[in-house]
Amino acid sequence: MTTSTNHASVRTPRRGILILAFLVYLVLLAWVVLWKLEVPWVGAAAGLARPFKLVPFVASGDAGASAPTEVLINLVLFVPFGLFLGALAPTWTWWKAAGVLLGTSLALELAQHLISTGSFDTTDLIVNTSGGLIGYGVFAALRRRFGPRTPVVAARACLTITALALVAVVAFVASPLHYGPQRDVVVQRH
Repeated sequence: MTTSTNHASVRTPRRGILILAFLVYLVLLAWVVLWKLEVPWVGAAAGLARPFKLVPFVASGDAGASAPTEVLINLVLFVPFGLFLGALAPTWTWWKAAGVLLGTSLALELAQHLISTGSFDTTDLIVNTSGGLIGYGVFAALRRRFGPRTPVVAARACLTITALALVAVVAFVASPLHYGPQRDVVVQRH
């Protein structure tokens, strides 16, 4: 009897399950970014020309600087994205992952701007992409630490993150906390 571990006997979650978990994560991410876990809606200014906040991290025009808490939340929300990219496309270079992260963040920013549930902010583009790159870096660290066991470890981490995200979303939706704007209140500026 040998004491060595047979790596072939270690069960890797099927790729289909990992892809399903990634899709669930993406749906939750879109729901958080676009509607702050509220019932999906379209704002009154949808389709109207509204300014874009192009100068990151500072107040510009009518838009104030992003709150530090909001920046941190955006960063953390995108970390799993990078980890999923590493697990699903382990041969990608970091810049290819960065392109996908930036493209996804850009699509979400444009969507929330167009449906008037938020505004386009370059701070979010930078922070979201950075969060995803941190997650991709976590995958690289896992690869150095676990070698051939990386797919198993990364897949289990991704599945655990998705399960915890689902539990957190259910708890938030069931709680009295709400962070979306009150759509029944009209604000007039003078």
